[in-house]
Amino acid sequence: MVNAPLRIGIAKLAQSGDEILEGLNSAPDAIEKGGLKKILETGGCVIAESRTAELTAEEANQYGAWNRLGLASRHLADIVADQVRQGMFTIGLLPNCNGLMGMLAGFQKSGPSARPLRVGLIWMDAHGDINTPDTTLSGLLAGMPVAIAAGLCLERLRVKCGLKVALPTRYITMVGVRDIDPLEQEIIDRSDIEHITVEDIRKLRPVIDQQIDRLGKITDTIYIHADIDVLDPKEIPGHGLPAEGGPTVAQLGPALERMFRHPKVAGLGIAGYPVRRDPDGITLNSVFGLIRHAVKGVTGRA
Repeated sequence: MVNAPLRIGIAKLAQSGDEILEGLNSAPDAIEKGGLKKILETGGCVIAESRTAELTAEEANQYGAWNRLGLASRHLADIVADQVRQGMFTIGLLPNCNGLMGMLAGFQKSGPSARPLRVGLIWMDAHGDINTPDTTLSGLLAGMPVAIAAGLCLERLRVKCGLKVALPTRYITMVGVRDIDPLEQEIIDRSDIEHITVEDIRKLRPVIDQQIDRLGKITDTIYIHADIDVLDPKEIPGHGLPAEGGPTVAQLGPALERMFRHPKVAGLGIAGYPVRRDPDGITLNSVFGLIRHAVKGVTGRA
């Protein structure tokens, strides 16, 4: 008996939420048009649909990058929820990590009833992105999405994005985080967030399976979010915020496969592709490497 190909739903967002980062808004299309279909088909998948969270004409004329992000994120949530209900595995292509709220909102509302699902988050990033307006050094919203999702700040934006229920911090596992602001570290230290270190990844330690199993027991569904700056800077040339000491794709890949074998993992988000600073396609190849390992894990489920 030949297994049917894994049906993939592509969900794209073209709003960064930070005006100085709007050059990243074309990154989702660049990833898709750069060879994603071939990567997925080679991995035993088929793209069932590809949709972009687009603002209405009225919404596009509204003032404020944060406001437009919230409006677009709500549309993204609708796309994700619809794909999950149709039995697709969702891959979110996001300009930056501000797409987190819309992705989480989609999984939260993807259940069979109006009751919001409990969503577990695997956060793969060199940075914690759990600053608040009180702790941020940069002032960028892109340093705050985990804090917003966890209900630590900007509640109105979270709700506008469609994420009605904030994630308890015990629902979050951070992977590869190593570049954290001092006040941001205080937030993490006071939370129930758990961690998988770069060394855990390189040595494929049991904590990888333990953490995905932990989230599987306390949540209804799990979303894995990967900012590509989690990787070794040599594999992501052109990225604006590289952090030394990250794993290579070859090192992170086996860990990804193990995580994606868990039946509650419903989607992957890819963020941070420097579309205008990758002339040789090295970073795009790293993006495809992460996606390749993720779908290998899903298609390898027992």
